[in-house]
Amino acid sequence: MRYRKIGHTDIEASVIAFGAWAIGGWKWGGTDANAAIAAIDTAIDEGINFIDTAAVYGFGVSEELVGKAIQKHSREKLVIATKCGLRWDTESEYLHIESDGKRVFRTLHADSIEHELNASLKRLNTDYIDLYQTHWPDPHTPPADVMDALIKQKQAGKIRSIGFCNASINDLNEAIATGELDVDQEKYSLLDRDREADNLPICAQHTLSFLAYSPIAQGLLTDKLNTPRQYNEGDLRIGNPRFSPNNIERITTVLKPVKQLADERQVSVEHIVLAWTLQQPGMGHVLVGARNAEQARHNAIAGDLLLTDEEYKRVSDAALGWSGWE
Repeated sequence: MRYRKIGHTDIEASVIAFGAWAIGGWKWGGTDANAAIAAIDTAIDEGINFIDTAAVYGFGVSEELVGKAIQKHSREKLVIATKCGLRWDTESEYLHIESDGKRVFRTLHADSIEHELNASLKRLNTDYIDLYQTHWPDPHTPPADVMDALIKQKQAGKIRSIGFCNASINDLNEAIATGELDVDQEKYSLLDRDREADNLPICAQHTLSFLAYSPIAQGLLTDKLNTPRQYNEGDLRIGNPRFSPNNIERITTVLKPVKQLADERQVSVEHIVLAWTLQQPGMGHVLVGARNAEQARHNAIAGDLLLTDEEYKRVSDAALGWSGWE
């Protein structure tokens, strides 16, 4: 497993991060607590020390499961990341989503950040969080004010580094001006490359860690693409146009040379895709979900995989064949 520093800090985090959204159950058709904890245990045993969760994942469930799992391991060797800014227990000026009978609101007011942070610390059963991130921007709270609130919590010793997620260039630049921003987490994959034109270059210029979420496009960039799959009720992939037969056919065509390379290297398509993603200029880490031990062990393999220049070009050329979602 390779490790890279988080932003300007000395925090060494595995290039493969355990993405803990799915184990929370919400939007993923439920959860299995025992399997989730086993997945985290296995990930750590395989060298993944970076775990990324959020308060809203399962409305606290994901954080609680992470909190239970990490008690078996040396806390100082782990990099625990979570997020604030999406509240289901109060209302604000901005409704983010209505789902499963809950209304989720965006808010990054200072008092809300402090409330959420304390709740996350309790659920995670830890005294500090290594990386604390804003989940989505709050149009009613300027980035400078958000940073002031986060810096205060950092000075109090409750967090070690600060990140923004789903951020605009303007928001990033305002946060960078404080000298305290370390991370930008954005959607990025071989099929979703918009951030190459804006956020990625900014991260490279200012030594921010770019964290890619959904790097295998919720399972579309895997060997299992054409395997019939049954999703549990409530899974976000049911009825998702990205998973339409037409898109799957087009993705399959794009992935043919990637599959050939994977066969040559005796790894899976997702391993090649993750290795290629990690070699993008400015890229820091990739967040990959796992719901059981087998998936966690499988994901870790990509943490040691490096593509040659020729292999990297083969994947990049294949990616150019993707014309976008239909």
